[in-house]
Amino acid sequence: MVRWGLVSGGGDGAQFADAVKTAQAAEDLGFDTIWMGEGRLMGSIVPLMTMVLEHTDRLKVGTSVLPYRTRNVSLLAGTFKTFDEMAPGRAIMGLGAWWEPLASRVGLPNAKPLKAMREIITVSKRLLAGETVTFHGEFVHVTDIRFDSPHDDEGRVYDVPIYTGPVRFKMVELSGEIADGVALDFLVPPSYTVAAREALERGAAKAGRTLDDFGIAQLVSCAVDDLDPQQAIDECKFFLTQYIAQQPHITEFSGADPELVDQIQKLVPWPATASQVKEAMRLVSNEFTQSVCACGTTSDAIEKIREYVEVGVQEPILVPRGGRDLETATAIFEKGRLAGL
Repeated sequence: MVRWGLVSGGGDGAQFADAVKTAQAAEDLGFDTIWMGEGRLMGSIVPLMTMVLEHTDRLKVGTSVLPYRTRNVSLLAGTFKTFDEMAPGRAIMGLGAWWEPLASRVGLPNAKPLKAMREIITVSKRLLAGETVTFHGEFVHVTDIRFDSPHDDEGRVYDVPIYTGPVRFKMVELSGEIADGVALDFLVPPSYTVAAREALERGAAKAGRTLDDFGIAQLVSCAVDDLDPQQAIDECKFFLTQYIAQQPHITEFSGADPELVDQIQKLVPWPATASQVKEAMRLVSNEFTQSVCACGTTSDAIEKIREYVEVGVQEPILVPRGGRDLETATAIFEKGRLAGL
């Protein structure tokens, strides 16, 4: 049976309590992991991650993703050191690049992402392994540093796997070489996952290892409504339309027709209003939406998730749309378990 993950939204402080309750309910249901990230300028996910770790007992908590250049590497690794101290073996560091044009707008253009990711993972792993590190690269410069809490004097090792959130295949391949796992992105068909698995294997071969102990998770945008399947499809269609307009690195692998992409991008600026996205989503078909999202009836969603599992996904990470996160997650999880997933 597969592991099951669930994305939990952040939001403002007033919503933190609801997010913690969702994580607790997911743990009670049998979910394995809660994932949360900093995809836009919505604030830091660290306080919410801390709350979820504090108020759950078994659930692993991962970032999918933290933008890798927004924190000095010593602070980045130190944050996850702290998580492992408070909840041993339950934190997963998931790293990714901010997408353009946002990265450039905040002064961190996404230049040489492969080199940046390699340097950041290399140094983070060494710090978490209790080493004293000197490293001078293009993006990371540290000299003779180590963690220096009293219990670090003997080189304490922290059990923090490092995942990436790659999209393009060179980053996927690098992940297979140096990371502990991947959280592949959503809004891509299972054929993308097949190609990603091949890239992971190439990367692992470079490092002289296999994927036997490597985690392969995949975000899956989902919405279900057995009484009104079209409503569920439309929830995912809105999300898909917004991403086609604003995140070309995902659109590139979604299978979208270039003419459709051009039409949508003309209608939807960044940032966009909900009415602008709704206007553009009329151009997107149900067939295309269901090719990259688990939506419609609950059975439709299970069959789409099964497609990902059959090509190598070990942990489908549900990304519910439509504001009924726990209801959607419960319906899919329970029916998925009954279906043998």
